[in-house]
Amino acid sequence: MAQAATEAVTGAAETARATIGDSEFDRDTAVTLREDGVYDAELSAGWTIIHAVNGGYLLALLGRALGEALPHPDPFSVSAHYLTASVPGPAVIRTQTVRTGRTLSTGQASLFQYAEDGSEVERIRVLATYGDLDALPDDVRTTALPPAMPDRDHCLGPSDGAPRIPGSSAITDRLDIKLDPATVGWAVGAPSGKGEMRGWFGLADGRDPDPLSLLLTVDALPPTSFELGLTGWTPTVELTTHIRCRPAPGPLRVAITTRNLAGGFLEEDAEVWDSADRLVAQSRQLAKAPRTS
Repeated sequence: MAQAATEAVTGAAETARATIGDSEFDRDTAVTLREDGVYDAELSAGWTIIHAVNGGYLLALLGRALGEALPHPDPFSVSAHYLTASVPGPAVIRTQTVRTGRTLSTGQASLFQYAEDGSEVERIRVLATYGDLDALPDDVRTTALPPAMPDRDHCLGPSDGAPRIPGSSAITDRLDIKLDPATVGWAVGAPSGKGEMRGWFGLADGRDPDPLSLLLTVDALPPTSFELGLTGWTPTVELTTHIRCRPAPGPLRVAITTRNLAGGFLEEDAEVWDSADRLVAQSRQLAKAPRTS
């Protein structure tokens, strides 16, 4: 009887899903108001990739601070310049309201960390426009289509033997990603050369997506440079994300493409689709290509 009860409790724990506002993502992107326009934060080591904090996680962190500072609730357009690599530990975010209108408000934010001498080092600077996604009209006219890829059960994740990103990354344990087998040739030494990455995306604790987590989603899959035959860190220089509508509950589909690598830089264009087949987010980033030597 006691064993059966224990197994029942264990099964319930395994099937429990985190909710929006009560998940690891929410705790690790929390900000604390110090004074008007100034927020304290702690960059979690759980969102690192090859020792640097993931750029999408940082975008969500600053997005949360701006959501508290601005009168409108939802990110519409967020453009970030990554100035220096962020590391786990304390940080301070300074926000400024640039303009406030009836339907949109614009603000900027910068995240700072501390050098060994105690001076502040700016890591990332963001300019963003916020609004209310629930107030948008329902009219949709698009030629965009969800990415063509296998069902989630036929895609590959760590439990299916898919290898971790070279150099190791703690962020992998925070995410539930299943990659399209057509985009994992790099894992067996046979990259396609197409510069494509596709997969199913969710948070490992089961939290459903929302506009804030979409800022993480656009920068969470392995880089397309892997399928170009280049492995290693691909640091983001600039990332602009557009949130198009509030995502439905359930897993997301992400498709990322690179068409041009030149001069040591590449672009990545991402689309994020929700379980209702709606295009919920788009992004473009400029990144440094991994070194070939």
